[in-house]
Amino acid sequence: MSDSEQRHQQRQQRLKEQVEARVAAAQQTRGILIVFTGNGKGKTTAAFGTVTRAVGHGMKAGVIQFIKGTWDNGERNLLEPHGVEFQVMATGFTWDTQNRETDTLAAREVWQHARRMLADPTLDVVLLDELTYMVSYHYLPLEEVMQALQQRPAHQTVIVTGRGCHRELLEMADTVSELRPVKHAFDAGIQAQRGIDW
Repeated sequence: MSDSEQRHQQRQQRLKEQVEARVAAAQQTRGILIVFTGNGKGKTTAAFGTVTRAVGHGMKAGVIQFIKGTWDNGERNLLEPHGVEFQVMATGFTWDTQNRETDTLAAREVWQHARRMLADPTLDVVLLDELTYMVSYHYLPLEEVMQALQQRPAHQTVIVTGRGCHRELLEMADTVSELRPVKHAFDAGIQAQRGIDW
């Protein structure tokens, strides 16, 4: 074995030992709060990847979608036949309605379904897609959202997505990923594509 190969093997062995030590030190088993935030594309996609993984392992999931509206949804088309309940805020983007009262009522209505899911011990994973906007636009009170998250069943994992996540939700979260925009096809005039962007 050459010196280079031997050094590589030693580095890899040290890395393996470090990873194994961290795995052994992780003793807790409980649901976690995951936040996907930032200005980059892919927050909902990452969240649905996690939901799909959970369903693939036989876990039960529920999805609340704020903002998305009534347009075609590939994730829903795939997951709903596998028993994933979807509740969608039917008003769509708030810049479409431009009516604060209507948007607040729609948010409150779908939030009731979210509260039900967050209290349901049969659900292993709950996705609150675009929840951050509901808090930042003051359609939903932060305190009420945090209380529902704190009181959920201990095994339940919750995923929150959206830009500009409130700092208190970030502090409460166990895992936070911030997606940063580097380049986006839309900026080059390329239309959003079915099956790729939605």
